[in-house]
Amino acid sequence: MNSFIDWTFANKVELGGTIFGLIYIWLSIRQNLHTWTAGIITSLLYCWVFFEAKFYAGMGLQGYYLIISIYGFWSWRRGRDNGSEADKLHVSNTKTNLWIKLSIFSLLLTSFIYYLLGRYTDSPIPFGDASTTSLSIIATWMLARKKIEHWLIWIFIDLVSCGLYIYRGLYPTVFLFLVYTVMAGIGYYEWRKEPVKVQC
Repeated sequence: MNSFIDWTFANKVELGGTIFGLIYIWLSIRQNLHTWTAGIITSLLYCWVFFEAKFYAGMGLQGYYLIISIYGFWSWRRGRDNGSEADKLHVSNTKTNLWIKLSIFSLLLTSFIYYLLGRYTDSPIPFGDASTTSLSIIATWMLARKKIEHWLIWIFIDLVSCGLYIYRGLYPTVFLFLVYTVMAGIGYYEWRKEPVKVQC
């Protein structure tokens, strides 16, 4: 019992990030505006966790999450353009031309982050860190725009991340990302119940 208490105290920041991460994904499935409030708290906690684990790209990603959370809050609250009912943000599919742009951006960003990590840091798994980071940037932007396919990208990211975190011994985070994987599947199923529009 004492060893469990000691372990909990030693990992309190990571456990806090896990709890708020679960709240974040649950609220995003429900399309609740406070998805982004929980996202801000999760990002602040995991910035410290990833710094200690030497996941530098993952740590830098948290800064992006803070910015995109502010944008997501505004986007979900205001909708598109002037925020009128006609311009309200709805769940939508992603057009082919946007997929092409996002794919090119992902490849370029992964290459750039991989170069930085390999040359300037002691990251133990620079490619895994770089690729999951670039895909996470794209998936979070897609969530802010309510693109339904972002759930499918998250399923892939979460499964790959589980392997990375097992390697680094971040077991509460492994649990979190396994739950993320399941909840991303649920999120995709729930969002598909809504009328889906095709937007750019």
